[in-house]
Amino acid sequence: MSKVEQTIDVDVPLRNAYNQWTQFEEFPQFMEGVEDVRQLDDRHCHWRTRVAGVTREFDTEIVDQLPDERISWRTVGGDVRQKGVVSFQPLDEAHTRIRLAMDVEPDGMAEKAAGAVGVLDRRVKGDLKRFKGFIEEHAHETGGWRGRIRPGDSAGGTEDAAVAPERKAPGPMM
Repeated sequence: MSKVEQTIDVDVPLRNAYNQWTQFEEFPQFMEGVEDVRQLDDRHCHWRTRVAGVTREFDTEIVDQLPDERISWRTVGGDVRQKGVVSFQPLDEAHTRIRLAMDVEPDGMAEKAAGAVGVLDRRVKGDLKRFKGFIEEHAHETGGWRGRIRPGDSAGGTEDAAVAPERKAPGPMM
């Protein structure tokens, strides 16, 4: 497994940064190589990526989501194996620190070589910089989902869903 850990500070309040990150279908706007993300339900997404001419499709499952604190996930289908967590920390009322940590299992010699020379680290760092530009430029999130998902809760554990019943809620992005 290749381990990646990157941190960035964004000039928006914690709630805005977190809400935008829950808008998974917007990820192609700032994540290099991500062509499409489709939200299947509160817990699952289907991804299509294209990196170095190779297209991959896979599903992810959110295993833990605590509003304004963290979202952790793992892949559950396809030929991509990864898990990770994104966490959010308020620096003050108008600034947030985002920390992204991932474990990715490279598939094939090219991916192993890319991991060895830090390509994945640079890609994640670039994605976070583009997220920063995206959320700061928009000034407000495009939506938000504030439900709680607990580890081991196969039903999705969305007791806070009444606050924002859909992941793509109207709002003043991600």
